[in-house]
Amino acid sequence: MFRALYHWTLRWAGSRQAPVALAAVSFVESSVFPIPADVLFVPMCLSRPEKAMRYALIATVTSVLGGILGWVIGFYFFDMIARPILEFYGKLAAFDALRQGTGAEAILLLLVTSGLSHLPPMKVVTILSGVVAFDLKLFILSAIVARGARFYLLAWLLRRYGQAIVGFIERRFPLVVAGVAGALALVWAAVKYL
Repeated sequence: MFRALYHWTLRWAGSRQAPVALAAVSFVESSVFPIPADVLFVPMCLSRPEKAMRYALIATVTSVLGGILGWVIGFYFFDMIARPILEFYGKLAAFDALRQGTGAEAILLLLVTSGLSHLPPMKVVTILSGVVAFDLKLFILSAIVARGARFYLLAWLLRRYGQAIVGFIERRFPLVVAGVAGALALVWAAVKYL
């Protein structure tokens, strides 16, 4: 099923309706869809590098709006909507583990890491943020920063280096994000405890 969704999503990248498809996938990816928007975003930026920043704006705005939907689902409709979705994707146990040990600082860190690298998946963090009633204004701000940084950085790299950067992004980007998240955690700990 996931392979079929992946190929269906990829086919949209070459169509005239690609920006609309990117907006739709970016929106639903932040709350329910299992395929990241990068599947459309990267080929679109490679084929039309002059529009890469426009695509980054589309992906950022719709991803943040989709994240707000995930927060609303978690806050108001967890048992009705979120629980069945998490069970369907086999993520309920991971979600419950995150839910038990998360405070506001942990949610903020999860929003940054998932927004930048999909670790943990964005949909899990957006729903979790709603379930634990994480401050909605701070949620939106952190989503704008993290998702915007991801899409604009990818757009810039793809525009500047083209196909040559794709292999690096696929292999190393999660490691780079993990390093940045670790540094942020250390800075946060230093500020809080020193």
